[in-house]
Amino acid sequence: MITVDEALARVLALARSLPAEPVALAQGAGRVLLADAVAPRAQPPFAASAMDGYAIAAAPAPGQVYRVAGTAQAGTAFAGTVSPGQAVRIFTGAPVPAGTACVVIQEDVARDDDRITVLDTLGTGTNIRPVGADFPAGHRLPAPRRLRPADLALLAAMNCPQLSVARRPVVALIATGDELVLPGEVPGPDQIVASNIFALKAMAEAEGAATRLLPIARDTEAALRDVLAMAAGADVIVTIGGASVGDHDLVARVAGAMGLDRAFHKIAMRPGKPLMSGRLGDAILLGLPGNPVSAIVCGHLFLLPLLRAMQGLPDAAPQVRQARLARALPANGPRAHYMRATLTPAEGLPRIDPYSDQDSGRLTPLAAADALLIRPIGDAARPEGAVVDYLPL
Repeated sequence: MITVDEALARVLALARSLPAEPVALAQGAGRVLLADAVAPRAQPPFAASAMDGYAIAAAPAPGQVYRVAGTAQAGTAFAGTVSPGQAVRIFTGAPVPAGTACVVIQEDVARDDDRITVLDTLGTGTNIRPVGADFPAGHRLPAPRRLRPADLALLAAMNCPQLSVARRPVVALIATGDELVLPGEVPGPDQIVASNIFALKAMAEAEGAATRLLPIARDTEAALRDVLAMAAGADVIVTIGGASVGDHDLVARVAGAMGLDRAFHKIAMRPGKPLMSGRLGDAILLGLPGNPVSAIVCGHLFLLPLLRAMQGLPDAAPQVRQARLARALPANGPRAHYMRATLTPAEGLPRIDPYSDQDSGRLTPLAAADALLIRPIGDAARPEGAVVDYLPL
């Protein structure tokens, strides 16, 4: 058995960067930008009012009176120049007229017909956003990065209607086993409902992948071979179950006969020991364990980093954080243990409390958990308050 770190390194070594493709800005959410976006002009492209008020030609003082000479609003500038003794009614976002020194906010004046008087409540500041206050012409949004909603707003302001992003990796998901039926079907007396495939689908899609749910592969070599053939064209093939060494654990045998170049089989971790990976034709095969928690934990540790790397993101490995134990734990054994746990905010580091029941077949603790507490191989007993590593869920 190899360590989790070595297994992850071997999985990432299989990754091939996906090509770039153009997409419209409106379709950019969650995609990975592969080429820097460059702003052709500054934002704002003109000096603009930051408030509703009155543009005047010099710093005001309480009691001063000005004659209102016109109006400037967003999208419609005042065509003239502000002269001493004049004011231009101006609204937020409007270009400030030529000759403007500052904008007096509307709450600091009293208006009578076409005249305003500055009040004693006069504040400070010009209330003017200068040219390029947000960004200058030539500003770059650097790649690679996964595009968040705020990034899309910035790209729109930069007037970048077209983006160069990584093609979505295509992930084919195959649940295996005679014991499985799909949700909505009536299980036989010896069957259960397939569950982990839906978590893995959602996880992959949240990481930018396009997914294909293939039929359940029954426990014969012919059935598994047929379903694997349906995955043609996928970048990643994920099998769930059938990766161990039992009589019906067929993935290694069938995939090997189909030309699998295996990178490894079995890792020193729990849950998730019987994990396998390699290259099958043009695709990367990840053979995950069948127990729901094992499959999902392995998805976090191996599938999601693989998808990040394929889309060109640096630092694809899971980002480890630290917390303090809420209770003492005994020494760990010869496999790294990824324990379902909950986090509680605290001064400094949060507190982390692992569930007592870590059965890899139980989904309810996983659904309630927000972290995986990491116990390294051979980790000594830890007292309450000890600093430990964890992965957020």
